Amino acid sequence: MKLSGSDYDLSTATWHKSSYSGGSGGDCLEVATWRKSTYSGGDGGDCLEVLDGVPEIVPVRDSKVTDGPALMFRPAAWAAFVASL
Repeated sequence: MKLSGSDYDLSTATWHKSSYSGGSGGDCLEVATWRKSTYSGGDGGDCLEVLDGVPEIVPVRDSKVTDGPALMFRPAAWAAFVASL
C-alpha cells in the first residue's frame, strides 16, 4: 500500500523543529506531536520534525516550511532509518 499525505489530516498536528536547527535557518525538517530532531543544532542546519501518535505512519516535515508537505514513513522503515544514523 502506497502512503499518501492526502490520506491523513495533519492540519491539527503540532510540529517540532529538529534539535539540529539553529537561529540562522538552515536545511531544517520537522516531524508532529511534532517534535524536533535531537540532531538539530544552534546554527540552523538540517532541521526536521516528526509527528508522534499517528497510527501506522511516521510523518516527517521540513521545520522551515511548516505548511508544506510531509513525508510519510512506515514505522519499521523510520526505525531502520533512525538506527542507521
